[in-house]
Amino acid sequence: MIWLISRLPKSHQIYYMDILQSFLLGLLQGLTEFLPISSSGHLALGKYFLGENNEAGLTFEIVVHFGTLCSILIYYRTLLADILKSGIGFLASPKQKKDHPQVKTILFILVSMIPASVVGFTLKDKVETVFDSPFLVSVMLIVTGIILFITKFAKEKEGKVTLGRSFIIGVAQAFAMIPGISRSGSTISTALYFGVKREEAANFSFLMVIPVIGGAMLLQILDLMEAGVDSVQIQSLVVGFLTAFISGYYALKYLIVILKKKGFHYFAYYCWLIGGAGLIYFSI
Repeated sequence: MIWLISRLPKSHQIYYMDILQSFLLGLLQGLTEFLPISSSGHLALGKYFLGENNEAGLTFEIVVHFGTLCSILIYYRTLLADILKSGIGFLASPKQKKDHPQVKTILFILVSMIPASVVGFTLKDKVETVFDSPFLVSVMLIVTGIILFITKFAKEKEGKVTLGRSFIIGVAQAFAMIPGISRSGSTISTALYFGVKREEAANFSFLMVIPVIGGAMLLQILDLMEAGVDSVQIQSLVVGFLTAFISGYYALKYLIVILKKKGFHYFAYYCWLIGGAGLIYFSI
């Protein structure tokens, strides 16, 4: 494809290369947001190799995150509707609905948000500055692999998410703000360490990220209002959004299938491969 683009006039080359980059980065975001291989790490490495315009990059990041957010909302639409209904019912009759399973889910999600919110508002910029290095991202991918591989030895129990466990899973989510540390990998692995059933661990991990992604998008939008969007191409944003949305939906769908088949730890080998290759490449 790149060879075909190179045969076009210069102006057309720039346009189609921009579209191709949007497609590739949107695909990276969609697949790696849910697969336990770190979306932040892959996007950091992807931007290093593909290049990035700062203004367009901020806008693009918001758009592809919105794409993956939409994929969660569509995939869990029935469950989310039930949770919303239960939440409204609790507000109308707190005493009668306080022990409803979905009301507890709302409470657990709110508790899980505390660590990420604290870290996000106080240390986010410092973390991104310290780990603004493809070499360190590669190191963190290897760490992610270790986290995933340990789940191979986690004993399967009939455990459930509790108030205390939801907070600790939230701590794992905050830890994943480091580029290269997988959010889904950290949160699902932590739940599995506690003996939480595999499907429940995945469901809670993806439900708890909805307000986190939404909050991160709001912060990015505030930054975007200062940076401006004059040079951004609408076509590239549409391509990025659709690619992230479609790939994210199917990545989410098949990860749960893989998790049920106890193949979660196999993603460790991929993280070690990419992380190891990065260490070699960026240390030269």
